[in-house]
Amino acid sequence: MNQSHHNSINKVGFIAGLLAFSFTLAFVIAQLLQLAKILVFPLDEILIYGFSLGIVIPFLLEMLALHHTTNKAKQFWSHAALIFTTVYAVFVTANYVVQLATVLPNKLHGNYDSIKILDQTPHSLFWDFDAIGYIFMGFATLAVIPVFARTGFQKWVRLAMLANGLVTPLITYVYFYPTFSEELLLLGFPWAITAPLAMLMLALHFKKNLNTEERAG
Repeated sequence: MNQSHHNSINKVGFIAGLLAFSFTLAFVIAQLLQLAKILVFPLDEILIYGFSLGIVIPFLLEMLALHHTTNKAKQFWSHAALIFTTVYAVFVTANYVVQLATVLPNKLHGNYDSIKILDQTPHSLFWDFDAIGYIFMGFATLAVIPVFARTGFQKWVRLAMLANGLVTPLITYVYFYPTFSEELLLLGFPWAITAPLAMLMLALHFKKNLNTEERAG
């Protein structure tokens, strides 16, 4: 891969990572405002599902950029992460498009009974879609750990990925515990820190690559 092409991929990874971080942070803020009863229907659902949908493509591109900037010896792990990210993207995109384009408009027009089976309520079909998505996001961040060195800045990227991966059992518990409550939802709050942090640290990894290549050039 020539240096110009490599630089382009690092730039895409950096920008995508910043966008993924920003949308994730926006989702976290919207979720907290909803729990505090500051955001109410329909704005709460529009923002929560909208920001969540906004994470998908940037995060997918961030992982794709990582795969294409990883050396051959470690590409098995970046490829695994890309596959897990694709599973995440398919399931959550299906969910959020259905919520925004079908469920929400019908709620607003008084036709909820005809589509309530599609609503993301606890332990519903699309609730499980959401769960699968974020579980596989956790798998993706675990899979990339071997890509990064144990020293220098990469050590901190590695730790951020590990932290997010370790939250996955909590996320699984919150989604699949038989009785849902807002208190239970707060058990998954560490994700609100680890997920945006992992995306930001990966973005900064691409930025450091760019700076290194510019100095070398």
